[in-house]
Amino acid sequence: MRAWCIEDKQLQLDTLPDPQPGPEEIRVQVKAIGVNRADLLQVLGRYPAPPGTSSRIPGLEYAGVVSAVGERVQQRKVGDAVMGLVPGCAYAEQIITHEREALTMPEGMDFARAATLPEAFLTAYRALFLEGGLQPGQWCLVRPATAGVGLAATQLANTLGARPIGSSRDLSKLDTANDMGLAAQVCDDGTLTTQLNAITHGDGVAVILDMVGPDWNDLLGGLRAEGSLVNIGILGGLSTELNLGALLMKRQTLKSMTMRSQPLENRVRLAQIFNDRLAPLFASGALLPLPLETFPFDDANAAHQHMASNDFSGKRVIVVE
Repeated sequence: MRAWCIEDKQLQLDTLPDPQPGPEEIRVQVKAIGVNRADLLQVLGRYPAPPGTSSRIPGLEYAGVVSAVGERVQQRKVGDAVMGLVPGCAYAEQIITHEREALTMPEGMDFARAATLPEAFLTAYRALFLEGGLQPGQWCLVRPATAGVGLAATQLANTLGARPIGSSRDLSKLDTANDMGLAAQVCDDGTLTTQLNAITHGDGVAVILDMVGPDWNDLLGGLRAEGSLVNIGILGGLSTELNLGALLMKRQTLKSMTMRSQPLENRVRLAQIFNDRLAPLFASGALLPLPLETFPFDDANAAHQHMASNDFSGKRVIVVE
């Protein structure tokens, strides 16, 4: 098979032996690959794969067709259309994954659109509803609401009855999120507390999904008592000073989470949650795939360059012919 490998902090196309599935694993002939910012960081040596996963081949998200199954596989068969989130190695024509970690593709959806779903929607659902405890009717802040996870979070909150507020430094970049159900928008200009309290009439939001950091003092002033801030990214920096007194008096919760470094049993649990709770919403049209730009497999570097430009509100997908 062909695979994109990391050599000297660059992506290079190489030919490798076809992988073979273990007893409970499936091999997938990859048709489309979702591009994530973690892929760019891994190429630069700043986000290594978790133990047990090769760091040589990046890629967390795929859609394709089962091409081989292990001897104890029960739930999948050759020819099944699947998609999923993996700890790594998706930038290849074939990948190996546990049969229970694979997601069934929504009927009628093509592979490129399916590759926009797993990382964004699983991450957003876990952050907002499982970690944050968001309930119908409550306000939440999606920071920012301009790309994959932010757009998925906007859709999920709106579809499941909550009221999403989207942030961006440039409000013109929220047009796509507005179309997906934003109830309000705020400019990330250092006055988020004031803006959030104005929108919520002083109550504050129940959950903040934050991908930016690190200055949370301004954010926590707009988070209600006993609200939760769930951090999934640190695009704005690695360190901050925090007023613990204010955090304590409002009994607020800070959580951090990653998807990639979870043990297999957690990944399987999330896959089941997707199949039980989210797949029916895609089947009914209540949830939609993300806007996408496609790139041929032979030009994965172009997809990375497009993502680095930060000028697209949606998902980049590498298509394998």
